[in-house]
Amino acid sequence: MQTLYLASGSPRRRQILENLGYTIIRLSADIDETPHPSEPAGDYVIRMAREKNAAALAQWQKAHEGAPAYPVLTADTTVALNNCILGKPESAADARNMLQQLSGSVHQVLTAVCVHWQGQTSSVVQQSDVRFKNLSTAEIDAYINSGEPADKAGAYGIQGLGGIFVADLHGSFTGVMGLPVYETVGLLASFGLNVPPFQTA
Repeated sequence: MQTLYLASGSPRRRQILENLGYTIIRLSADIDETPHPSEPAGDYVIRMAREKNAAALAQWQKAHEGAPAYPVLTADTTVALNNCILGKPESAADARNMLQQLSGSVHQVLTAVCVHWQGQTSSVVQQSDVRFKNLSTAEIDAYINSGEPADKAGAYGIQGLGGIFVADLHGSFTGVMGLPVYETVGLLASFGLNVPPFQTA
């Protein structure tokens, strides 16, 4: 069974990888996630994924000798509306403002994935277009009261209650969740790392 270091606290990313058959070892990768002024969303997510990877490697090197025994995978997801990055809400009022902006509109969800293995680092970005239905004030209030928006980019999670707001999706469902399976598997395959059930295929 293939083992990966995952430098992410996201239970969704861990679940996706474990469902593919990978054994996951958690690493931490604390970085400053503040966007640069006027930074495009695509540039931002790739920078975050790569900086998280570098931070995870630095943490490993402080505690161990030599290179990591397994590939190090990091990812970052952001929501963009009209080229404006919507990060994780800082308060209920911030979440309400984001959901009001997303209501009845099409926004982009971008997820960057970065893998480091045997001295090489590579990354990829996946983008999905998501259309929200028109949200009522009561729906927004009820969703905020559920607590789900609190730790999610754009103040919603497609895999949870927030999925009822999504009228249309062009792209990757797992990408909107936080880890695009097709792109992630392709990136790992570029290092010669196949999904465990297919390792001998």
